[in-house]
Amino acid sequence: MPDGYALNWFAILLVAVVGVGAIGTMFLSNRLIAPRRPSEVKNSPYECGIEPAPFRWSQVNIRYYVFAILFIIFDVEAVFLFPWALVFLKTVPAVFYEMLIFMGILFFGIIYGWRKGVLQWK
Repeated sequence: MPDGYALNWFAILLVAVVGVGAIGTMFLSNRLIAPRRPSEVKNSPYECGIEPAPFRWSQVNIRYYVFAILFIIFDVEAVFLFPWALVFLKTVPAVFYEMLIFMGILFFGIIYGWRKGVLQWK
């Protein structure tokens, strides 16, 4: 075992113990110092000052979910893929072309969704 190896792990263990102890101290002090005045109003769920209504069944159209998933897949990933691909174009060109293939698969996915009518807002 290299010199100082156990010392490094001792430092990590010491920081972990101090961290857990600090969190425990904060929870304990909150439990001891915080004022408690329970009431029925405090135990009710908050809905912008309106009395909570009983649960009513409502259907959510699946179109909203599918549209959100398509947005995440095709819009947000594009923000991260283009800079990543340009960085790797200079270092490892094969990775750039692999990413182009992956983006092509995503493109075919959006074409499939478009042809199925998922993107049509009715």
